[in-house]
Amino acid sequence: MEKNEAKKRIENLKKTINYHRHLYHIYDKQEISDAALDSLKKELFDLEQLFPNLITTDSPTQRIGGEALEVFEKIAHQKLMTSFYDAFNRQDMDDWEERNKKLLNNNDLKNINYYCEPKLDGLAIELIYKEGVLEIGSTRGDGKIGENVTKNIKTIEAIPLKIKDKEEIIKELRKKKLYSIAEAINSSNLKEVVVRGEAVLTKQDFEKINQKREKQGLPLFANPRNLAAGSIRQLDSKITSSRHLDADVYSIVTDLGQKTHEEEHLILEAMGFKTNNKFNRLCRNMDEVFEYYSHWQGKREKLPYEVDGVVVSINNNLIFEKLGIIGKAPRAGIALKFPLVEVTTKVRDIMVQIGRTGAMTPVALLEPVNVGGVVVSRATLHNEKEIERLGLKIGDTVVIGRAGDVIPEILRIFEGLRTGKEKNFKMPSKCPSCNTDLIKPDVEVIWRCPNENCFGRKIKYFNHFISRGAFNIEGLGGRVIERLIEEGLVKDPSDLFDLKEGDLLALDRFGEKSARKLVSAIQAKKKAPLAKFIYSLGIRNVGQKTATDLAFKFGSIEKIKNSTYEDMENIKDIGPIVGSSIIEWFKNKNNLDFLNKMKERGVWFEIEEKKSNKLLGLKFVLTGTLSSLKREEAESRIIEEGGEFSTSVSSKTDYVIIGENPGSKYDKAKNLGVKILEEKDFLKLLEK
Repeated sequence: MEKNEAKKRIENLKKTINYHRHLYHIYDKQEISDAALDSLKKELFDLEQLFPNLITTDSPTQRIGGEALEVFEKIAHQKLMTSFYDAFNRQDMDDWEERNKKLLNNNDLKNINYYCEPKLDGLAIELIYKEGVLEIGSTRGDGKIGENVTKNIKTIEAIPLKIKDKEEIIKELRKKKLYSIAEAINSSNLKEVVVRGEAVLTKQDFEKINQKREKQGLPLFANPRNLAAGSIRQLDSKITSSRHLDADVYSIVTDLGQKTHEEEHLILEAMGFKTNNKFNRLCRNMDEVFEYYSHWQGKREKLPYEVDGVVVSINNNLIFEKLGIIGKAPRAGIALKFPLVEVTTKVRDIMVQIGRTGAMTPVALLEPVNVGGVVVSRATLHNEKEIERLGLKIGDTVVIGRAGDVIPEILRIFEGLRTGKEKNFKMPSKCPSCNTDLIKPDVEVIWRCPNENCFGRKIKYFNHFISRGAFNIEGLGGRVIERLIEEGLVKDPSDLFDLKEGDLLALDRFGEKSARKLVSAIQAKKKAPLAKFIYSLGIRNVGQKTATDLAFKFGSIEKIKNSTYEDMENIKDIGPIVGSSIIEWFKNKNNLDFLNKMKERGVWFEIEEKKSNKLLGLKFVLTGTLSSLKREEAESRIIEEGGEFSTSVSSKTDYVIIGENPGSKYDKAKNLGVKILEEKDFLKLLEK
């Protein structure tokens, strides 16, 4: 075949293949079989191999890249790529609407309606088309800078490698009666078009992938969202291709004459993108928004993708832009989340687990069930009173749920499903570890083991002592600690610092090298900041925040030991119960002996001075994963600069610092109107 003839054939093949790809992936229709389409693709591939210089980036054969990448290139977004704040009920939405109305004039208020669409649980992406051809595909990243994942984006059949020709777009827009936009596009050159959407995996394809992995004896993926996100960030695009990702494109960054968000969707459809227009709705007011929300809440299972709510946006683009951005999200858009995922299962048994202070916590052992992408086999019941409140029996069918970062919990029971074989739970009278009689003062709801030498308590206490918030000794934990206690090599944590390499060689799986490494790791941690030292002691009711308050109030262990109840009452955030726990701990002879042993072994505290008072009087809460700082480092910086950190959000909180995947504290901060800082803003605050 001559080159010119081949060129014509290649162009016709590309058009034909793209037509059928579009028909299948956008409209779920097929005019030819998969085998026939594969045959066309094979012919195109063969021709391109004969004439390599005729291969173009928009060819269907280029959807799978070549060699795997070593690292992703960073890409700066032309415009901030935002996400949405969350709402969970009508009150949240009414408050959101009211806040926006206060920022608008009467003319704006007349032009407010809402465009609603299902909130797909996937990975946000940006696509840049130059001269109609896909040139760059990137992730959101931090909103300003994402990662270049073009090779992987090209493997998604639902994303066109080339948008439709201008004439076709104009024709489609006129069919939709968007005449002014058709004229605007007619007078433009479409040199560059930037759009945004979501890379997703259908529930059907997710099931197929897991079925295949199950046959291969491989661990199953947790949920479609995580798999889609992981697939987009594969360095080898062949792996991405094998996952058969899908996409929904829902936003246009480039000005093409669109005046509303609804028009953006119609333009995208005319250009050849896959959208969810058939699932979306324009709503005139909040009542209609909630009709739409209720509809999909009840029928979400009929959608091909996992959705966790609906996105509600002010439809008018001028008003949308006028309201601006707050934090990481636009004021004019919000994610209205569905209630937490709930499933039913059965309680096989109720066991009691012991904590480091001897507290006994009932735990429900469940028939394993998948809740929101996580397999759950147990749920805490907190205490005996909680079991009574639920009316729970062993063998009951129950509803369990979890939302965000919340631990699975039992929400209700089904008495009507009882068979008569269910059993009442009775709190044990003796410790399951050491058989000591349990105690519970009348003013408390928690039963405790009073035996300080209880093996179960010791294991928990040792694990607490070596944890990251305390002495942070790596390589020590789990079965090693159990064996050390069982063999009589340690009685309390101070004995860890007397261990020699020869002591460890008697234990399973310890050779000379591993024994030397562990002993070195322990010896390297003989000094700890005073706050961490206090926390390591495991004083009842004393967490990291209280330990930090004590450290900066007293400055030494000796001063805490000699303090009074009045001294404790004068410390902010330390009440009578916590104060009593601290005073009583330092009155206990065994505890004082332990401190002396620590000192004799050279294990003691270091005092960290505050660097400045630039954050004096400010209270911070952290949520999510920070990228440049460990949580402990961030907390230390706050304290060093005179500020305070807390583990819970309240109206007294000044700032909530959010990292990647913030949890419920972030939502509470929004509801309370607490100022929210992204990590970069927090670092700037420290630098001022």
